[in-house]
Amino acid sequence: MVRLFAYGFLAVVLVLYLRALGYSEARVGVLLAFTLLGDAAISLTLSTRADRLGRQRMLLLGAGLMVFGGAGMAAFDSFWLLLVAAIIGVLSPSGNELGPFLAIEQACLAEVIRDEDRTRVFAWSHVLGFTANALGALAGGWIANGLQQRGWTPVESYRALLWLYAAAGAALAAVFSLLGRRIEAPRADPVGGRGLMPPSWHGLHESKGRVAKLSALFTLDAFGGGFIVQSFVAYWFHRKFGVDLATLGGIFFGTTLLSGLSALAAVPLARRFGLLNTMVFTHLPSNVLLMLVPLMPTLWSAVGVLLARHLISQMDVPTRQSYVNAIVPATERSAANGITTTIRQIGTALGPLAAGPLMGIPALAGWCFVISGGLKSAYDLIIWRAFSHIKPPEELS
Repeated sequence: MVRLFAYGFLAVVLVLYLRALGYSEARVGVLLAFTLLGDAAISLTLSTRADRLGRQRMLLLGAGLMVFGGAGMAAFDSFWLLLVAAIIGVLSPSGNELGPFLAIEQACLAEVIRDEDRTRVFAWSHVLGFTANALGALAGGWIANGLQQRGWTPVESYRALLWLYAAAGAALAAVFSLLGRRIEAPRADPVGGRGLMPPSWHGLHESKGRVAKLSALFTLDAFGGGFIVQSFVAYWFHRKFGVDLATLGGIFFGTTLLSGLSALAAVPLARRFGLLNTMVFTHLPSNVLLMLVPLMPTLWSAVGVLLARHLISQMDVPTRQSYVNAIVPATERSAANGITTTIRQIGTALGPLAAGPLMGIPALAGWCFVISGGLKSAYDLIIWRAFSHIKPPEELS
């Protein structure tokens, strides 16, 4: 919740901050892309080593990189220094989960809860995180707007939020330091006394083929999502309709809160219709709504369609996470989580490279929503065709 709150307010102001520093939309797109690529590299490095070197240790390292990212972005004006901070630090221009945290935390949760509770706990974790994310988006708009009304320049108000982001990383480290040893991976097989860590760097054996297919499809979905990272959407609303920061914060409070609540609705739907069916057939209509956003003639009609989209857009998240954990061996779940999460981050990172130039042309900026919805719909249809015959254990009876 601490982390997602910070991600929420960062996403509202990050592109506005970079534009206020004088950087073009194309340069902003490059910086966001390298931010996401850096997050992906960090996620893969830390998550594939967490079970061996210590989950708590990797979480603490991730929190330290979050501090570095926020402080570096706040302290420098130079594009190249900002780029270093963006690559090495952990930042979330999309407002969504990035970095090593989610994959490791899911492994920690799985260590201390019963198997039959996993999907429900993942869903509640998702809802609590999204609620905090929504509050962060709301707070970010209010804080920046309030500071500017008191005479701060836009750059100064955005920098204040970046320093607050760094402080949230420090708070996160304090929370992680309280975790006990129960979250750590077992060190040895209780029967044979053999180490549980597989020799391969990626930790996959039986599930390599499935994880490779899933990763390729997740890349397509995430690449589409990269066209509409929350920072770009905030900028689009600001430029097209002249929306102020406080209103932007309110819009993203609503979209994020609805997205989080939609995850809870996914649990009974998945129980009734199956994990994969719930993933696909709630995601498809949300993509259609996404493509309709730039066609709306007024601010509130566009906001209404966006809110309707977010009402169902996140039902695929806990079901996707549960599906991945269900169709790979238990000994490969942490690795599968880390690799598929990282691949999604790489896909998201590539989107802004293409979306940045489009955002720089007012007449073409709306196509980011259309392209995103089209790519995501293609992902839905392909994954259903490729995996509809692969059932999780609870759906075999």
